[in-house]
Amino acid sequence: MSTSSTAPILPAALAPLAPPAVHDSGADAAPGGIVVHSCTTLGATLVVGLGGEIDHFSAAPLRALLASAADDGYTGLVLDASRVTFADSGLLAVLEWWPRHGRRLRLVNRSRAVKRLLNAAAAATQQQPRAVSLTTQATS
Repeated sequence: MSTSSTAPILPAALAPLAPPAVHDSGADAAPGGIVVHSCTTLGATLVVGLGGEIDHFSAAPLRALLASAADDGYTGLVLDASRVTFADSGLLAVLEWWPRHGRRLRLVNRSRAVKRLLNAAAAATQQQPRAVSLTTQATS
């Protein structure tokens, strides 16, 4: 007579413990998400209305949307940022990526968060230390 058993793969001492209980303190544990409120086309131009919080992680769907649009031949992009409540370098990366290869970008209706980001980026660019060129002179 044969019997089968379903013994656990890991012994009880090595099995993972139940996840700890999480206490919600009311603070945001993770950034919010980006929201695409509208997406339309005008010829070869894509018009996108954005809202919510845009950071490196939440910008991934926007990057995918724009990559697909670029692959489909769209050469213009109008971003309406009036509903953006937070933006960091994730949005800057999108804004720098799109104009490559001759594509056009227009950022309209900039929210306060977007204006603050662009002002900070402009100030940081102006304060970059200039590269010091070290040259050696040959003596005769």
